Amino acid sequence: MTGNERQIETLVIHGDDGVEQTHDVAPPLHLTSTFTADSATEFASMATEPRHDSYYTRYGNPTVARAEQLIARLEGAEAALLASTGMGAISTTVLGLVGHGDHIVAQQNHYMGTSKLLSELLPRLGVDATLVDQTDVGAFEAAITPRTRLIAVESPANPTMQLTDLGAIASIARARGILTLADNTFASPINQRPLELGIDLSVHAGTKYLGGHHDLLAGVVCGSKALIGKIWESAIVLGATASPFDAWLLIRGLRTLPLRVRQHNDTAQVVAAFLEGHPAVESVFYPGLDSHPQHALARRQMTGFGGVLSFGVSGGYAAAQAFMARLELVQQAVSLGGFESLAVHAAAMWEGTLGDAGAVAAGVQPNLIRLSVGLEHPDDLLVDLERALA
Repeated sequence: MTGNERQIETLVIHGDDGVEQTHDVAPPLHLTSTFTADSATEFASMATEPRHDSYYTRYGNPTVARAEQLIARLEGAEAALLASTGMGAISTTVLGLVGHGDHIVAQQNHYMGTSKLLSELLPRLGVDATLVDQTDVGAFEAAITPRTRLIAVESPANPTMQLTDLGAIASIARARGILTLADNTFASPINQRPLELGIDLSVHAGTKYLGGHHDLLAGVVCGSKALIGKIWESAIVLGATASPFDAWLLIRGLRTLPLRVRQHNDTAQVVAAFLEGHPAVESVFYPGLDSHPQHALARRQMTGFGGVLSFGVSGGYAAAQAFMARLELVQQAVSLGGFESLAVHAAAMWEGTLGDAGAVAAGVQPNLIRLSVGLEHPDDLLVDLERALA
């Protein structure tokens, strides 16, 4: 059985074999900033392409390379590039692919940092972005211009849990020679593999499900060797370099990714069904519910529906704030995808970053709560939520 034929539970354990020829069962940690060379010729070759035996850790590091290879195999990609954060991966990727005069088509609902990249930073560099309704495939096609070089999507979207038809977007882009980038953070490679749907590049905040323990910062982009090599050329200039220690922690988290994500999926389904039937909840947004308007699409392009959901508390902004204050087991904190359940009052967080108008434009209603379901027993989570909603 070859590496490509192995099941995902086996890949997370053996998918990084061969990066280093060592006898360690656990991967070694290379906490070094620089590496020696045996000759001038070898020294020169060590800085010309992404490789694990580079001459400087900003160019490459064996521990980082192990994480990259492991995630690439989970995504079904030829290569991957690890960055210091999710936004480091997204920004480096976008800046590596577009330049002055280019145009991007992106969906209206994105992670806040991506939204600010598209609406504030890129226009200063002469790159325009048109934002469209992610649920409307025709809107993406209509927004394309002769200057369009990239289509950027995120599915499921944060925090509305709306979906983008990845296969349809990929088909539109491929026919016009336009690259596609999908943020796959909320789904993880266990629940969704964008490259198999025709997307060119899949990006993750490794801080979330891939790490899974709320103890590291990382980001990663996966795709063809040619595209990753092109992005790497920008990465060594922009310097959003992954820490070898965070890469080591990331590898450790990845070993249990399939087990964790499947438990997240199962518990989130139970929690979403409970909330949907609760009289103090106006609405629940979770792709695994039959009531989700894109449930059929979710079943078509996802194998699981993730551990994140959002819901509207009856009573508006004040009721949402009161609900948050009454939670005991679920912690009030940003981030998601870790072992512990976390919740945020989405409107309060989005307004603080994007302003009132930006929050409304992103579909974030005043009473919206985003809940990242952790690995606690479902019964205990339901008790905590019931108490906070009472």
